Amino acid sequence: MPTGHNTEIRTDIPHSARIWNYWMGGKDNYDIDREVGDASLQIDPDIGTMATESRRFLIRAVTHLAQDVGLRQFLDIGTGLPTMQNTHQVAQSINPDSRIVYVDNDPLVLTHARALLTSTTHEGVTTYIEADFHEPEQIVAEAKNILNFTQPIVVMFMGVLGHARTYDDLLRIVHTVLDAVPSGSHLVYWDGTVDSPTYVAMCEEYAKSGGAPYYPRTQEQLRAVFEGYELLEPGFGKITHWRRPEHELSGLRDIAAYGGVARKP
Repeated sequence: MPTGHNTEIRTDIPHSARIWNYWMGGKDNYDIDREVGDASLQIDPDIGTMATESRRFLIRAVTHLAQDVGLRQFLDIGTGLPTMQNTHQVAQSINPDSRIVYVDNDPLVLTHARALLTSTTHEGVTTYIEADFHEPEQIVAEAKNILNFTQPIVVMFMGVLGHARTYDDLLRIVHTVLDAVPSGSHLVYWDGTVDSPTYVAMCEEYAKSGGAPYYPRTQEQLRAVFEGYELLEPGFGKITHWRRPEHELSGLRDIAAYGGVARKP
C-alpha cells in the first residue's frame, strides 16, 4: 500500500503488491514487477520465503482468532492482491457469518478485490475500502458502515507498515485504528527487520527502482507497537514459529520477519 491515492494502473513502475504476488506464485503482475522481483531475490534470496511464510502466519493467526477466540470481524489493512487462503476464506470457513473488510489504495488491487474477494458464505460479508493507511481516520469512518464497533474486531497490518515514512507515523496509524475498536479486539502485526543486512539492502535497491520506499525497523521498534496490549502466547517473535505445529519447525529458513498477536484489554 504505497502512499497516495492512485487513479490509474501503472505498468512502467514496480508495485510492492504485484511483486509480492509474483513471489507467491501469482499471475497478477507485470514485466517490471517480475524484473524487480528477480533482482530483489538476487540480493535477498529469502524474500520469497518471507512472502510465503507471511501467508502461513496469516492463516494460523486468523484460524486461532476465529476458531479458539470466536472472533467474527476482521479489518485487513493493506491487504494487497488476492492469493491463496485470504482472510475471508479462512475466517468464513470457521464462522460463516464473519464480516471482513479489506483496505488498500491500489487500483489493480481494487479491480481484483471486487472480482475475487467475495464472501464464501451467504451469512458472511466481505467488502473492500479504497483508502490509504496513512489516513486511518478515513479507514475507521468507512469501516464503521460495515463492522460493528461495539464488538471486538481483529485489526491486521501484515507486512505493510514499512511504507510508513517514519516510526512515529507508524505508531500513529496503528493507534488511531486500535483506539477506535473496543476491548477484546486483537492486533495481528508483522514486518521485516534490520536484522538481515540482505533484506535491508534489498529494500534500499527497491526504492531506487521507483517503487514506494520500504523502511525496515528494529525488533525493539516492532515489539513496542504491542505495548499496552496483551500478547497471546507465544508472544512476540519470529512469525515462522508463531503457533506452528512442532513437527513443522525443523528445517525452517531463518528470515528476519517478526510479529505477534495481541488483545486490547
